[in-house]
Amino acid sequence: MSQTETIPLEAQHGGRKLGWGLAALVVAGNMIGSGVYLAPVALASTGSSSLIGWLICGAGAMVLAAVFAGLGRFQPDADGLTDFTRRGLGRFVGYQTAIAYWGVCLTGNVAVALAGTGYLAFFAPVLAEPIPAMLCNLVLIGVTTAAYAAGARIAARLGAVTLVIGLLPLILAIVAGIVAFSGTTFAASWSPQGLPLAQSVPASLVVIFWSFLGLESAAALSRLVRNPAQDVGRASVAGVGLALVVYVAASVAVFGVIPAGELASSTSPFADLAARVFGASVAGFVAACAVIKALGTIAGWTILGGETARSAGEAGYLPRWFGSAATPGRLPLANPLINGAIMAGLVVMTSQPTLAGQFALLIGACTVLTICLYALCCISLFRASRAPGWRVLSVVGLIFSIGAVVAAAPGNIVPAIVLFAVASVGWVWVRNAPERRVDPIGPSV
Repeated sequence: MSQTETIPLEAQHGGRKLGWGLAALVVAGNMIGSGVYLAPVALASTGSSSLIGWLICGAGAMVLAAVFAGLGRFQPDADGLTDFTRRGLGRFVGYQTAIAYWGVCLTGNVAVALAGTGYLAFFAPVLAEPIPAMLCNLVLIGVTTAAYAAGARIAARLGAVTLVIGLLPLILAIVAGIVAFSGTTFAASWSPQGLPLAQSVPASLVVIFWSFLGLESAAALSRLVRNPAQDVGRASVAGVGLALVVYVAASVAVFGVIPAGELASSTSPFADLAARVFGASVAGFVAACAVIKALGTIAGWTILGGETARSAGEAGYLPRWFGSAATPGRLPLANPLINGAIMAGLVVMTSQPTLAGQFALLIGACTVLTICLYALCCISLFRASRAPGWRVLSVVGLIFSIGAVVAAAPGNIVPAIVLFAVASVGWVWVRNAPERRVDPIGPSV
């Protein structure tokens, strides 16, 4: 096929769209991936006091999930985050959202691939080295890009099925924590650096909230959901709720068995936990499940990246290679191919001496950028509804988003500023293109 030929998007036919249950699994599947699997390593310096951060971020994520539920209710015909912000704040902000979220999906996918490679290193330690790790990441991204090119529903089912598999190592970790939990170990890891909670907890929020990125998946895939007005909200809240329960239980388990100092040097913390309690054979099973889950998470984020680029192409924000206004809802073959090539380039450009270093570099930038987009969506909900309850919810979500960005390290904020600045230059070309869609605000409630 040439880049102007299209791949049918099966979900455009009502009977083939995603129900709220499958959409909730996609939401949870997009969250329960690299975030929780490598989080103990990234949070080793914060220690078990990071449990407070999990609860704070979980509460904030539930509020933001409710924000997207409101947006899905008032604007069920919106085509993802780009449309939400475009309708509420204008075409320039919609364009910025499209470019930023597209970048988040592609960059975040590379981080997810790193998590898969980290657990593969349990079987082949050579994969912890920069060059072998880079090649492995490229293979993982190539496989999931091919799945998306074959059809969005295929990639969605891959994400849903692997969620079940991916939960197994976390369940085993929770069981291991129940069996071998040590209050002494947990207490000793409370604050490894001896910092007061007022310093250690805020510093951990960006790392922790990375695990909740994807809570907007149902909204971003609203065109693929059977009944967006109801199902986007159900899927968002249910997906976040499932993830929060798993995160808190798994975090307590791992810090209650493995000292924080030892976690800092691990590439597969939950496999290490299983090895301590159940032996090497079970640890291998945990690592294998984590790899399979990472593959499914990459598939989910590949859908998000592709659908965001398609929507942006139809709106005139990106070239028609990503999506044409003449064939709305249909995916050009060039879309997954170009996205796959960009992700491959990011794998090479961000390569670091250690997987943990590369992982931290990617998740910090992605998290801050995504929270900025969540803040824009909160403002859009405030404008979309006149009801006091929804407006209060949007304000609470906005306050949480601003607080999370303020708590981030400056090094994580700079990439977001640079991306918005670069995208603004592209606006010079986009603003001269004709408006592709009507801008309904939706019913005010």
